[in-house]
Amino acid sequence: MNEHLLGGKPTAQPTKTLETFDNPNPSRDFHIHMEIPEFTCLCPKTGQPDFAVIYLDYIPNKLCVELKSLKLYMWSFRDEGCFHEAVTNQILDDLVAAIDPKFMRVTAKFYVRGGIFTNVVAEHRAVGWQPQPYVELSQFSAQSNIRG
Repeated sequence: MNEHLLGGKPTAQPTKTLETFDNPNPSRDFHIHMEIPEFTCLCPKTGQPDFAVIYLDYIPNKLCVELKSLKLYMWSFRDEGCFHEAVTNQILDDLVAAIDPKFMRVTAKFYVRGGIFTNVVAEHRAVGWQPQPYVELSQFSAQSNIRG
């Protein structure tokens, strides 16, 4: 088979390195919402794969996380044994260390294991930061970025 017809060997590799870029508007609080629907890790007891959707919501301070590095970071858990609670908190800790946001919430919605769905939510608030009063607007629906 011709390797070139199939696309060749991938060059990207998983990594724990999170790259950043300057917040384009640090004088304004704005909400960044990301959905990462292909998160995988391994059950630390059985070695079987666990699957989750990770929701990342944050209000940046001086830095934002770069998307390709976030993708490779999430990929880095694929072969690691992780309890749901531990990996959710590790993701939050690593992202906070990388970008020092004003606010960050990581929500991990794990698919069924043993007849149980597990959702884990971990939050960070910068010391002294207070959110602006909430203004009710229409919400993004779940899976709002899927076309079709």
